[in-house]
Amino acid sequence: MSMTFKQPKKTCEDRNCPFHGALAIRGRVLDGIVQTAKMDKTVIVDREFLQFVSKFQRYERRHGHIPSHSTPCIDVKEGDRVRIAECRPISKTVSFVVVEKLGEEK
Repeated sequence: MSMTFKQPKKTCEDRNCPFHGALAIRGRVLDGIVQTAKMDKTVIVDREFLQFVSKFQRYERRHGHIPSHSTPCIDVKEGDRVRIAECRPISKTVSFVVVEKLGEEK
């Protein structure tokens, strides 16, 4: 399975970096907006999606918060639109890593 993401311009010494470390990417790739960037090397990504309600034959908007590992070479702040990819569990709650910064939302 070949996933191609833009290589960051900076380098880092993080071993949980998919570009400069030994972290393998597998599974789902999602887009979202960084909600919180207050933790050390971890951000909360808010993802909106549509869920089908069969009783009414319509879609409803839902959202979910996904904790993701943020490497120092990809500098993300609150309000940035990012692409995250699934990886092995890094901690109890973190199983995704930020692989690309798509731009600013605000």
